[in-house]
Amino acid sequence: MMSNIDKNSFHIRCIDHTITKEEFELHFYKKYEILETRPKSCIEELDKYYESEDYISHTDSKRSVFEKIYQVVKKYAINKKVSLITSLHKGTGNLLDIGAGTGDFLFHAKKNSWKISGVEPNDNARKLAASKNIDLDTNTSIYNDHSFDVITMWHVLEHVPDIEKQIKELKRLLTHTGKLVIAVPNFKSYDAQFYKEFWAAYDVPRHLWHFSKNGIKNIFEEQAFVLEQILPMKFDAYYVSLLSEKYKNQKMNFFRAFWIGFLSNIKGRRSQEFSSHIYVFSKK
Repeated sequence: MMSNIDKNSFHIRCIDHTITKEEFELHFYKKYEILETRPKSCIEELDKYYESEDYISHTDSKRSVFEKIYQVVKKYAINKKVSLITSLHKGTGNLLDIGAGTGDFLFHAKKNSWKISGVEPNDNARKLAASKNIDLDTNTSIYNDHSFDVITMWHVLEHVPDIEKQIKELKRLLTHTGKLVIAVPNFKSYDAQFYKEFWAAYDVPRHLWHFSKNGIKNIFEEQAFVLEQILPMKFDAYYVSLLSEKYKNQKMNFFRAFWIGFLSNIKGRRSQEFSSHIYVFSKK
């Protein structure tokens, strides 16, 4: 799977705005309709690209106005996520969150009677989760087959070096009637088209893959999953636009970012191409 990239497939060139300022290229897989970050040699030293206080999903920081807004929106989004998984399973059950960050989603799921498990490779994020009495594992190999009624990956799949291996592991862990919930950015959204190489959701090289709606569907259907539902993540357009403004103009223009985020959501209602989507899968 995905062993050969299409000839003349160069799509766009981006830099790592967060840490190193190194340059990377994105290449297009026509068969799957996804983009790949190159060179792949960055995978061998990925840890260094996460070593920043500005990598917000690994902190609970509220130092700046932006971080304070992020934390408020995150709380609202988490409540919506818990409501979603409860509606999908028609109640509570065994939940696994992969890429759990600082554990906030699992914390709220636990409060809503879910039996929780979580995986997070980052040491600092796991320590913050532990301070909330959320114990996270470093990988999924310790879990038995068909252990989970719902598995979630909130903006995590784009970070995974080997997608095929990851999907096979998800299939192993999910019950036969379980639901898989994947959230990823969408490079076909209006805000992606507007900001181009400055689009914050490219986030190279931490994001090794970049998905379209067809891309997600094609990859998972090849591994015997059925796509049941696609939901927009409308707040992402504003958050991503704000960061993109910073990368493009060296400052956070809240008014312009709000306008571009608003336009992206308006155009997304017509095109069904939002800044990010949630995908709900079940096994065939």
